[in-house]
Amino acid sequence: MNEPVLRLVGQRVRELRKKQGYSQEELGEMAGFHFSYIGGVERAEKNITLLNLQKIADALQVNVHELFYYSKYVRAGNNDKEKLLNEINEKLWSMKSSDLKKVNLLLSELFDN
Repeated sequence: MNEPVLRLVGQRVRELRKKQGYSQEELGEMAGFHFSYIGGVERAEKNITLLNLQKIADALQVNVHELFYYSKYVRAGNNDKEKLLNEINEKLWSMKSSDLKKVNLLLSELFDN
């Protein structure tokens, strides 16, 4: 299959799996799948169902919507504002909730007059 959404979601699953230090076998076991299924998802060879996507998200201990957060794999827009927003978004997603609260407070102090 050569569907962009399958490739992007598969790359995101691989990224989150590796970030948590899981092998395909370990993730498959936690989600209730054979490791070859996880590999097929990561390589965009499987047209994954929403229910299976939820099982993988649960095993990775993330909300399912985080599997669709793959902007770093999508070419940034042509204008400077879009590129800057993508960079900021990447940084924010990697922060802990406590740090995000600080950023929110700082932005409120700076720009809410």
